[in-house]
Amino acid sequence: MKVYAEVYGCAASMADGEIALGLLKQAGGEIVASPEDADVNIIVTCAVKGPTADRMVSRVRKLNSLGKPLIVAGCMASGEPRRIKQTAPRAFLLPPKEITRITEAVEKLLGDGLNTPVELEREVKLGLPRVRRNPVISIIPVSEGCRWSKCSFCIVPKTRPGFGSFPIRLILDEVRRSVADGCREIWLTSQDMGSYGMESGRNLLPELLESVNNVEGNFKVRVGMMNPIYLKPILPRLIQAYKGEKIFKFLHLPVQSGSERVLKSMNRGHGAGLYVEAVECFRKELPELTLMTDIIVGYPTETERDFEETLEIIWRTKPDFVNVSRFFPRPGTPAENMKPQPPETVSRRIHRLNEVCEAAALERNERWIGWTGEALVDEWGIKGNWICRNYAYKPIAIKTDKNLMGKIIEVEVTDAKTFHLEGKLKKILH
Repeated sequence: MKVYAEVYGCAASMADGEIALGLLKQAGGEIVASPEDADVNIIVTCAVKGPTADRMVSRVRKLNSLGKPLIVAGCMASGEPRRIKQTAPRAFLLPPKEITRITEAVEKLLGDGLNTPVELEREVKLGLPRVRRNPVISIIPVSEGCRWSKCSFCIVPKTRPGFGSFPIRLILDEVRRSVADGCREIWLTSQDMGSYGMESGRNLLPELLESVNNVEGNFKVRVGMMNPIYLKPILPRLIQAYKGEKIFKFLHLPVQSGSERVLKSMNRGHGAGLYVEAVECFRKELPELTLMTDIIVGYPTETERDFEETLEIIWRTKPDFVNVSRFFPRPGTPAENMKPQPPETVSRRIHRLNEVCEAAALERNERWIGWTGEALVDEWGIKGNWICRNYAYKPIAIKTDKNLMGKIIEVEVTDAKTFHLEGKLKKILH
């Protein structure tokens, strides 16, 4: 039985795809590189933005046109099932929380041909076989769903309903297993890392990071996105946990807007001031921290003054990376029926915001010129460069004929671009 898969979306979605292929391979499936060669096709979808959802529908239509059994997994399966069924009426829909049932789904489509899967604890996506997209990186989910689930623009409560954290002991087992498999970079991921463990009565994120940092082995940890809302009570201990040797000094903290009024309209549960406070506390203790944030431009209630406040917060906090998104209404969200901003207004604001983001990022990157130190090679870049990451998770592009994947090297930063550094290989360390 031959299987072809396409996987789209966030790190959690990537992990779902790896688990699905791992389970199918364990059950005797053969993974092929072309949908034309497959007995069954799988697409793990993303639904977070309108244009992304449109692209997913286009890919579903293309795969469905082949006339082969099709499984549509991921967030579109739960977020926009009617739209998928209109596009591919005979497709089997598999929501994110049910990805561990992938072998059962294939059996239903094909009749048989797979070994009977081991009974699984359905929503705990740990301790399962994987087919990794990158042999150096292990993506480990630590929870499922979003605890807040009230943001007016967000479809996640519909695509991944409910909230539950996975036990620390199982996460640590997964880290150890990944390191034993040769992974040197661990991504801890969820819909909101900042709420990890809160159903227990307290926030367990610092404890999780401290525990992972104490696992034996030569590896680094990238901590996934955390919303500001739950961070204030744990900031001191969280920052201390970030000082762990194995933790990348990388913080993904989405603010979405610099306007208190817009944040209230978005029902984010936090103000711009909390975001600024968290960034400043982190940077006071870890000045070279790499900061990523998210901004939505053109939210229906956003005025020119609100947008100026967003520009101001970017200049104040100077994030290294900004995910800039145009507002698109998502089905079933409170903001779905709000009057949209004129497209030309949104385009103008996005252009201005990108200019500010690029200037701030370049200013941050220029500070790294002349730095020499250790970095982990985790990627082959599209322009023929190896990409390595230093302790602050800064991407450094280097050219060499040597195969460096997974190597720890000594690199010197020679130049700064807007969103990456350029460097030269000094030597391979191990």
